[in-house]
Amino acid sequence: MLRPKVPTMPQPTGHVAPPAVVEPTTVIQAAPASASAAAPTSARPTVQLTPGAVIALVGGGTAVVLVVGAVLVSMLLAVAVTGASVAVCALVIRSLIASESKRR
Repeated sequence: MLRPKVPTMPQPTGHVAPPAVVEPTTVIQAAPASASAAAPTSARPTVQLTPGAVIALVGGGTAVVLVVGAVLVSMLLAVAVTGASVAVCALVIRSLIASESKRR
């Protein structure tokens, strides 16, 4: 009843390619570079920042930090206000229940 079934490997469908033959290749070592050779140059273009672009980047970064900070502070304030209102509601309900039990 609780014997595991061993899965059988299904037969491949479609076109099956034969395994590729790998042929060894020879490695040719390059001549060592001389110490007087020029330094290799990068194919990437260099970025030139003008003073105006630096000021724009700093201003943009400052604006992003201020906006994210304002959003986080407003979320924290919303959580604090919600917690205070729930606490006030709990006190009111507790007071109502206590006064109701005293009347009986």
